[in-house]
Amino acid sequence: MRFHIRSLVLLLSAVFCLLALTSIPVAQTRSAQKEHVAPQTTKVDALFSTFTTPREPGCAVLVVKDGQPVFRKGCGVTDLRTFHAITPATNFRLASLTKQFTATAIMLLVHDGKLCYDDSLSQIFPDFPAYGRAITIRQMLNHTSGLIDYEGLLAQKYPGIPDEKIPQIKDSGVLELLKQQSTTKFQPATRWEYSNSGYVLLGIVVEKVSGMSFGDFLHHRIFQPLGMSGTSAYEKGKNEVTNRAYGHSKTADGWRETDQSSTSATLGDGGVYTSLDDLEKWDHALTHHTLLSAKEMEPALTPPGRWRPENPNGEAAQLYGFGWFLDPYHGHRRYSHYGETIGFRNDIQRFPDDHLTVIVLCNRADQPAAPLAEKVADIYLAKP
Repeated sequence: MRFHIRSLVLLLSAVFCLLALTSIPVAQTRSAQKEHVAPQTTKVDALFSTFTTPREPGCAVLVVKDGQPVFRKGCGVTDLRTFHAITPATNFRLASLTKQFTATAIMLLVHDGKLCYDDSLSQIFPDFPAYGRAITIRQMLNHTSGLIDYEGLLAQKYPGIPDEKIPQIKDSGVLELLKQQSTTKFQPATRWEYSNSGYVLLGIVVEKVSGMSFGDFLHHRIFQPLGMSGTSAYEKGKNEVTNRAYGHSKTADGWRETDQSSTSATLGDGGVYTSLDDLEKWDHALTHHTLLSAKEMEPALTPPGRWRPENPNGEAAQLYGFGWFLDPYHGHRRYSHYGETIGFRNDIQRFPDDHLTVIVLCNRADQPAAPLAEKVADIYLAKP
């Protein structure tokens, strides 16, 4: 009996010693991880410290490194009526970040064999004016179509009238405005110039070719397969945006809700609402080629003809693929896009070689999101 008790005591002592020894490196490892991550988190927190007030609109920030979210935070409020806090589930109007979804929709139709990048505008819309025969799907995707800006045409239609009194134009209205024109701003494929008109028409092309509404096509082919349950193409009176952030502008008298303008009802160029949580899923799909193969993605990540056209002011245009700016950043390969509309400022920066993605969504017009996103990227791209 004594032998058994003594043996048990010795066994327990050995176990306790072993646990004590093995717990030291585990604790040291956790401490080392904390020391490695904390300085970056602290620096990002400091960048957005001015947006943390619970009574002002703010931002939502996501950093994905090596496939894992390492920073995800909401700052400020969704609106000045409820003062609900912005969270990673808050849905922002993406504005031109929508273009990557519109481009993907077109690419899925090419994948399906229902569309070709070199199909002309006139092939899709037989009643389009003659100048549409020289404009291709590819040129609209990479902003070399020369289409006239619909925003300018709308302003000409309502001269001297404040924007808030101009009726909202929808995609079909943009198509009609462009049908009333007889030429383009420049000969297609000879220059690069950013064109919302082109992406509105691409949204209509999706509808015409697929036989589905633009929003339904995005839902069934992109959002639903990726589990982006809170993401939608918003159409007033047809659907609602849950957990919605409203846009704001700062005036001399304080903050004012500026959520909608005369051009806020179009879809293909800027109508998608989504959150950090869903954009993390989108980023994962892009990295792992969930919807389109790496080969199929090549046209989206290749500048038109690998040339950099000159704008009339003599400045070189930015490199652009299908829904993505392709300009490198301090020697790092980068795919990015900004989104600006009344009351919203957004940006996404993807650095594929560095396995880094930074997303900044703001429901306030006083903060340019792209410089903020680049400052965050600087923190994670910096050499240790």
